[in-house]
Amino acid sequence: MEKFRDAPSGATEAVTSQHRRGLPIGGQSSGWRKPTPGLGIAEQLAQAGERVAVPKTRAFVAVKRVGAYIGLKAGDMMLLDTLGAFTQAQDWEEGQRPIVWASNAYLMEQTGFSLSALKRHARRLAELGVISFQDSPNGKRWGRRDAEGRIVEAYGFDLSPLSARVEEFEELHADLQAEREVCQRLKRHITVARRMIRARIDAAVSSALRGPWAQFTGLFDELLDRLPRGHEASEQLARLLGWFRELQERVEAAYLKATQVVEPVENTLDTKEQASEKTQEMNPREVISEPHILITNQLNPVIRNSSEKEEAAAVVPNAQTEDRVDRELEEWVAEVRKKRTALDLPTIMQACPEFASWARNMGGFLKDWGDLHRVAGQLRPMIGISEHAWNVAQDRMGTQVATAAFALVFEKHSAGEVTSPGGYLRGMVEKAGAGELHLERSFYGRLSGQAA
Repeated sequence: MEKFRDAPSGATEAVTSQHRRGLPIGGQSSGWRKPTPGLGIAEQLAQAGERVAVPKTRAFVAVKRVGAYIGLKAGDMMLLDTLGAFTQAQDWEEGQRPIVWASNAYLMEQTGFSLSALKRHARRLAELGVISFQDSPNGKRWGRRDAEGRIVEAYGFDLSPLSARVEEFEELHADLQAEREVCQRLKRHITVARRMIRARIDAAVSSALRGPWAQFTGLFDELLDRLPRGHEASEQLARLLGWFRELQERVEAAYLKATQVVEPVENTLDTKEQASEKTQEMNPREVISEPHILITNQLNPVIRNSSEKEEAAAVVPNAQTEDRVDRELEEWVAEVRKKRTALDLPTIMQACPEFASWARNMGGFLKDWGDLHRVAGQLRPMIGISEHAWNVAQDRMGTQVATAAFALVFEKHSAGEVTSPGGYLRGMVEKAGAGELHLERSFYGRLSGQAA
């Protein structure tokens, strides 16, 4: 699904190129507002929105349904509602732009924001491509309408990007609804598997049954810790469900083996016939009699002793089987833990919300690592990472690991934790070369911090 379906092709690349050369973006005067790729894209969207007619109600319903997903905060939505109240129906017709020129003082009065908060929310709306800034030559907001109420000339907050993105938002909402239904179904299956595993382990422990219950309990607790506490993706839940079901199969097999009762061996037909023949041979009333037995040691071994030898001979193979089962269990545990340390797209997006917001804004719906790698290349100039450093990171760490590393650097730089993103990335490359880079710990550490 394309994010900016009505924007000219190559808009994002052109804006980024302009930003690198220090040129004004989208007609913005370099003396008034610092140009960024986000503001440039917003202006491109505003131009596209002018060419379509979308009712205001439809536009606002569409953006509110996906606002949280694209990174909008409650204060952003409040400001957007306040701006929308100034527009009229004819402002949303084709060839028109719904521009609001309300003063900061009035907006502060309506929203209760301070001036810094007002600027912060307006900036986020623009950076996320929801509104655009239409600046006047003197930096003042003003506008006028004709006798029919149509805007003739205006400078201020331009809401045209909403018209350009309404279909995208509606499709995204449909995707989110489908994703939500899938997640709910997966959660139900996970709950069933969890209860079955817990019931079997508790029953085995309480009955003092033999088995690797301590290992199973440890794995079960690890899986419980991996359950998402906030926004989750169906891919992540499906992976967790597979792990829970695999553990459930192992637990069920171990429980069944521990509770099996050895059934007594019944006498076969041959044994009964042999016993009957021996009885007849030893019966003194028969016409033909064998000599009296003078010794107690028979030439042939007693059946009971033979049975014991057979059981004893079976001890060694069974022991080898137990050892083999234990080794297989240990190998399975190691393999499962190895799989869990591998990074996936949902984990990265969940652990780096600021990066995820920018990535979705630049690239739309990200379905795989290729999409994320492409967006990382577009965001790279924003935080000052040189093309050379980025290429070195990809060559030495691989495309996927380099992309994950960039997401972490971007997130830390946005949070003020890293002042030199390029140097930090080079340090990660050096650690990767020495085998000391453990990205999964950093991502899961950030997830734990969010849940705390």
